[in-house]
Amino acid sequence: MVDLKVNLAGVELQNPVIPASGVFGFGREYLDFYDPNILGAICLKGTTLQPRYGNPTPRIAECTAGMINSVGLQNPGVDEVIAKEIPALRRICRQPIIANISGFSVEEYRECCSRIDSHVDIIEVNVSCPNVHNGGMSFGTDAHCAADVTKAVKAVTTKPVFIKLTPNVTDIVSIAKACEDAGADGLTVANTFLGMRIDIRRQKPILANVMGGFSGPAIFPIALRMVYQVAKAVQVPIMGCGGVASASDVVEMMMAGATAVQIGAMTLREPLICKKIIEELPLLLKELKYERCDNSLRL
Repeated sequence: MVDLKVNLAGVELQNPVIPASGVFGFGREYLDFYDPNILGAICLKGTTLQPRYGNPTPRIAECTAGMINSVGLQNPGVDEVIAKEIPALRRICRQPIIANISGFSVEEYRECCSRIDSHVDIIEVNVSCPNVHNGGMSFGTDAHCAADVTKAVKAVTTKPVFIKLTPNVTDIVSIAKACEDAGADGLTVANTFLGMRIDIRRQKPILANVMGGFSGPAIFPIALRMVYQVAKAVQVPIMGCGGVASASDVVEMMMAGATAVQIGAMTLREPLICKKIIEELPLLLKELKYERCDNSLRL
């Protein structure tokens, strides 16, 4: 029997498999497919302080071995998530809940995280949002800005804080270290890559917002490399994310240094993928002669 349990900054998961934010809604959409209690944890849809209607359509563009999305953080706002979505999920799911929080200023991050803190088990902070007080530059592209958000959130929360890093930088390691130094309990590596598609017959971009987040199996080797680099540089646990599509991908991520692994785009294409991976993972680990699914896998 292979022990699949892992520990994320003090929160024990029964296995390392987590649907990434944005693909699992607020946890109830997949009830027709399988019991969410089989998962390691559930990461909620990106949540902001105020309700957001998201970007205009079209929001999705298909790609070879992936997709580009520009949903625009559509969500009902943190108060609605606390009042309705989380209680509804708690009634059907015993597994840890991870809130994914976005903001457009340090103050928004702080306030949103403060409100949701007592209602979830882990807070994942998405620093890929544009900093409205700094010319629209993403918080996550600058080590100082990412550290400022980390410090602000840690000052008002009691739960483990994981900073979800953007891969759209030249040096993700320096930003990861800045977040760790600022008090982050863990890191999610990484968010989507910036991409676009053009409709050659209509002679215009496919997405109404022109560009969006590129995800799917095509980005897996790059995401894996980033997990490996960050894991070598920091001491905090990492949730690996980016193009994961199989149990073997999960093992690769964990060998690279991830403690848990999020599955994003493939969850939309194949709704049963998390269930399939959870079933196949112990068989694969046993074949590889591992008795536990923890940091002993790390290279």
